[in-house]
Amino acid sequence: MGENQRNVSRFDWNLAFLIFLLFCVSVVTIHSAEKIGQYDKNFVAQQVVFYIIGMVIIGFVMRFDSDQLQKLTWVFYGFGNFLLLLLLVAPSSIAREINGAKSWFTLPGFSLQPSEFMKVFLIITLSTVIVKHNEKYRIRTVREDFLLLGKLGAVLALPLLLIMQQPDLGTALVFLAITVGLVFVSGVSWKIIAPAFLGITAVGSVILGLVVYAPNLLEKYLGVKQYQFGRIYSWLDPESYSSGEGYHLKKSLDAIGSGMVNGKGIGNGVVYLPEGQTDFIFAVIGEEFGFIGASIVISLFFVLVYYLIKLGLETKNEFNSYLCVGVISMLTFHVFQNIGMTIQVLPITGIPLPFISYGGSSLMGNMFAMGLMFGISWHHKRYMFGND
Repeated sequence: MGENQRNVSRFDWNLAFLIFLLFCVSVVTIHSAEKIGQYDKNFVAQQVVFYIIGMVIIGFVMRFDSDQLQKLTWVFYGFGNFLLLLLLVAPSSIAREINGAKSWFTLPGFSLQPSEFMKVFLIITLSTVIVKHNEKYRIRTVREDFLLLGKLGAVLALPLLLIMQQPDLGTALVFLAITVGLVFVSGVSWKIIAPAFLGITAVGSVILGLVVYAPNLLEKYLGVKQYQFGRIYSWLDPESYSSGEGYHLKKSLDAIGSGMVNGKGIGNGVVYLPEGQTDFIFAVIGEEFGFIGASIVISLFFVLVYYLIKLGLETKNEFNSYLCVGVISMLTFHVFQNIGMTIQVLPITGIPLPFISYGGSSLMGNMFAMGLMFGISWHHKRYMFGND
């Protein structure tokens, strides 16, 4: 077999096909969102360009094997944190505040959101830390488990702190989701994980209860201002806040509800929804393709996650398995949070729908993550329904 034939057989065509299907959904839905919003900007053409750049990123990243990635771990981590720090101190001429957050470098011709790439750098770094720790401590005790948690917490702390300075709560939650996902499979005893998880859940529930039923206590003892509860109140009762913070959610619910089972058809959406091409693109899908179309899109993500789980289980390399878990945690949280916020299941946080929402940084960050997955198949060939 010639070199070109070997390369073709090693390429993960199953994963490529799934990304192609998501690309098709993206360009069709963004085109519809353009018409509804009456934008002059050609978002579809730009999204196609972003996908082309993303394919180049995949082609570059997939060439690195697990050993090379581990050697470059701290370079990635340091570079990502450097960009986040630079963003905070950069002048407004190149890093202006958008929607209350200083999260983008705005340069001539394009903008860049460093946190989208830091998500993937964090996955690589946490995976390396877990592998090195497990290699060093073959016999695990509670002390070693707490030591690993301390290492993972230290790795998470710096980028999380920098993200919260922007501030960007949505991305901070993604960082936490990635870390939690990797902790679950890191080998840490469930005797530690279960109480910690229950404790965090209890604290979160208490805080939410205080916001709803006793906000004055939070104002008095934590210094939280009344207006900061707006997103929670507008999430729980968008009708009462439809002219303010509940506007997007109300419009999203109107769009998805009006699509009913079959949808209105491509280009027939009429509900005006600001930023319909980005964070609220699922509402456009719901209106034009209905329950059936929305279910198909969700199923595509389900198949993608299933495929990545299978890839992580099949690879014989521990580091690669952790990479898969990190990417799965990131994508799953994005999908649940984005779709959840459009149907009032979760509060609005401004997280895009992976591979479908318009946005260069988000898409290229996800394609970087896919490059890691393609690399696993490239160096450790696997197929969806068996090995060759």
